[in-house]
Amino acid sequence: MEKKIRIGVCVMEKKVKCGPEVFSAPMGQILDRLQSFGEFEVVHFGDKVILEDPIESWPVCDCLIAFHSSGYPLEKVEEYAALRKPFIVNELEPQHLLHDRRKVYEHLDMFGIPVPRYACVNREVPYQELDYFVEEDDFVEVHGNRFCKPLVEKPVNGDDHRIMIYYPSSAGGGMKELFRKVGNRSSEFHPEVRRVRREGSYIYEEFMPTGGTDVKVYTVGPEYAHAEARKSPVVDGVVMRNPDGKEVRYPVLLTPVEKQMAREVCIAFRQAVCGFDLLRCEGRSYVCDVNGWSFVKNSYKYYDDAACVLRKIFLDAKAPHLSSTIPPTLPWKVNEPVQPSEGLTRQGSGLIGTFGQSEELRSVIAIIRHGDRTPKQKVKFKVTEEKLLNLMLKYNGGRPRSETKLKSAVQLQDLLDATRALVPRTRPGRGSDSEAEDFEHAEKLRQVKAVLEEGGHFSGIYRKVQLKPLKWVMVPKSNGEGEEERPVEALMVLKYGGVLTHAGRKQAEELGRYFRNNIYPGEGTGLLRLHSTYRHDLKIYSSDEGRVQMSAAAFAKGLLDLEGQLTPILVSLVSKDSSMLDGLANASIEIKEAKARLNDVIISGSKTLHNSGSAEKPWMVDGAGLPPNASELLPKLVKLTKRVTEQVKLLAKDEDEELAETSSYDVIPPYDQAKALGKTNIDVDRIAAGLPCGSEGFLLMFARWRKLERDLYNERKDRYDITQIPDVYDSCKYDRLHNSHLNLEGLGELFEFAQLLADGVIPNEYGINPKQKLKIGSKIARRLLGKILIDLRNTREEALSVADLKSCEDHHSAVNKTGSDPKLNARSEDLRKSSFTSVKSTDQDDDEDKETKYRLDPKYANVRTPERHVRTRLYFTSESHIHSLMNVLRYCNLDESLHGEASLVCDNALDRLFKTKELDYMSYIVLRMFENTEHISEPLAEVWKPS
Repeated sequence: MEKKIRIGVCVMEKKVKCGPEVFSAPMGQILDRLQSFGEFEVVHFGDKVILEDPIESWPVCDCLIAFHSSGYPLEKVEEYAALRKPFIVNELEPQHLLHDRRKVYEHLDMFGIPVPRYACVNREVPYQELDYFVEEDDFVEVHGNRFCKPLVEKPVNGDDHRIMIYYPSSAGGGMKELFRKVGNRSSEFHPEVRRVRREGSYIYEEFMPTGGTDVKVYTVGPEYAHAEARKSPVVDGVVMRNPDGKEVRYPVLLTPVEKQMAREVCIAFRQAVCGFDLLRCEGRSYVCDVNGWSFVKNSYKYYDDAACVLRKIFLDAKAPHLSSTIPPTLPWKVNEPVQPSEGLTRQGSGLIGTFGQSEELRSVIAIIRHGDRTPKQKVKFKVTEEKLLNLMLKYNGGRPRSETKLKSAVQLQDLLDATRALVPRTRPGRGSDSEAEDFEHAEKLRQVKAVLEEGGHFSGIYRKVQLKPLKWVMVPKSNGEGEEERPVEALMVLKYGGVLTHAGRKQAEELGRYFRNNIYPGEGTGLLRLHSTYRHDLKIYSSDEGRVQMSAAAFAKGLLDLEGQLTPILVSLVSKDSSMLDGLANASIEIKEAKARLNDVIISGSKTLHNSGSAEKPWMVDGAGLPPNASELLPKLVKLTKRVTEQVKLLAKDEDEELAETSSYDVIPPYDQAKALGKTNIDVDRIAAGLPCGSEGFLLMFARWRKLERDLYNERKDRYDITQIPDVYDSCKYDRLHNSHLNLEGLGELFEFAQLLADGVIPNEYGINPKQKLKIGSKIARRLLGKILIDLRNTREEALSVADLKSCEDHHSAVNKTGSDPKLNARSEDLRKSSFTSVKSTDQDDDEDKETKYRLDPKYANVRTPERHVRTRLYFTSESHIHSLMNVLRYCNLDESLHGEASLVCDNALDRLFKTKELDYMSYIVLRMFENTEHISEPLAEVWKPS
């Protein structure tokens, strides 16, 4: 009998877990399997030998398993290896690199392995000031290399796992700390922390949005790599565990590029058994945090594979004359009891969800309006003050004719400082016209100051200031050499409000839960599993507006059952696409025409609108929904608006007098960005104090109502502006919901009149007749509509591809009984690669179609159909896009190219939509595509009406 190959295990005992605990330790499981082949003898060195005995007395072995851990004498082991010269599975010298992240990244760079963009900050002593390191509110700069937040901060010490992620002020600011699992937690969010650490040396790294999923890759030699996905601790700090208390992880397929990366990592660090983190971001993959000697936990199939691969490595190194062919029945399988099922079958069924007997859900597409918000406001006036003009030049690069936008916390703080110095301490009475103008100017400066001081925090997604030069003159240069232009007058526009309220966040979160439990039939909370395993291809898009972004984040929190604050969820899971989901610019001319026509109709009380519809189809009537007595309601609306404004004015006057007595203009509120998202009990406190909700204050509340009163009706010109009706309704609705405790007389009656008019005005602002509605809707929602069609097409193509693959495999199985068909084998393999790795659309204009689609690994995931998944696309936007999209769905058959065809929406649904007067907060349109598994060529689409 040939002598057995001796495998020396020179590892600290806590890493091996031999003896009674060997069944639960990955390394013990693999070593037991190796010995079962009968070709190996495993020799454990033990802690006493490793730490105390001289290397000359250590056991002699043919192959050595050795890797560093806490307290491990790596240099001593290197001496032993030099003395005995065994074959070493993981070479020792490169292990020194693994404990310094700087060296790991340098090594990855040297071998051309993609890593996130990074830079190192090296401090010899804590808090050392470095001339190459700059920190500002929303970025750090290292050697001129700027990293904008969100950014990642990692200690250079590879054994220090306290990794920080810092978030931008536009998303609410704050920091998330990632750490080794403690119980069921792996991260904590700290909303008050904004400054990076300075007590040591760190790597700063570009944040890579990975869709809330982490991937860990485990190599066993350069030819074998296994990957598992888990919920990322970046999204929230809760560790997902199965009923046995083990962290839920899911085996996933690596793409060919990723397999090559795994091979290169293994070779570059000369570590046969190796683990590393894989970041999948926007269709590309990056490597970070390489660890030596890492094994998968709780996977019997993996233990089998790892033992077989290591056996071949050992035989090739020490007994190449022996065959490494794997026997038909693995030796440890002969008398082994049946092991419990692994993977996903313990988490739920393999079905994606059924609708009827033979239909499975394949796609969910939802277009969703944002949640409840504060009223949107705008202050516009001309400024000539030098402090404000200088501020404009400071942030527009010194160009006297260029406008500037102030959004960041630093910029808004500068503006607040300048405004505080300009606001008069007293309020002079009105005298002449010039004095009245001065009074009005001072009041607007006072309003700007109040807006900037609101809440004691700044957030660019809630407040924006525009300064646009209007006049300039030539003045001598400061150095006396010639002249230069200097602005002397500018237009200041302050936009604020539109903040998602606490009620709005709750609305979005509850709708997310509803989707999780009702939109995905047969799954329930199994949606979490789908998301974590790529069986659920989820992407969330938002417009650029803060309230829309936060609605998307709150919805994702409810949909995926996440916990904690919204900032990490927003940054990790929500993609902004302003060109697809923002603005009305594409149809501005048509909307202006519709509003002008609407104004004429209402003011004149005209009943001569040309109607192309009939009483049986009121949704086809021009000006559909307008109350017949709209012109008679306008004077009542103005009267009630004045009545509410006068009451708020008295409250504001009392508040202003109290502020003057306490010299509040000298008080600088603390800068606290965290309050933008963190405070949820502030409204309760203000209600108890008899103040308006949302930290608005009576002064700003009065400014809001006074502007509405003045804009709605111009007394001097005796002219109504019907475009203000939606804003009046908006303010009424907000104050009835959030400020009912103020008991404003007439507010309820005003709300009823405003609602009646708004229900007619708002839909007709997007077209006063069906053809105009279609034209405006198609211009506003053109990109969104195109994207939805791509989503549906991609889902259908993928379903057909998978069905084709299954048909080939079934036929292949039948052919195998009589003989093999090489062409069929090749076709089946091509389809499988297409399904599992890189399904791409032919539309190269769409970035998403260029992304790689990831899948479960069918060898390890015990699921009936691992190649299938649900594609979910969520689009969060504003009211304009909801109206536009609905108008296209309702009236697209009126287009010349489709003239004569039936509407996409049946008459019964059209009637229900017509009677749905308002597309309120969190209204949504859902399209679901089902696959008929009996007739694969005809996927089904189902359209849901807005909620």
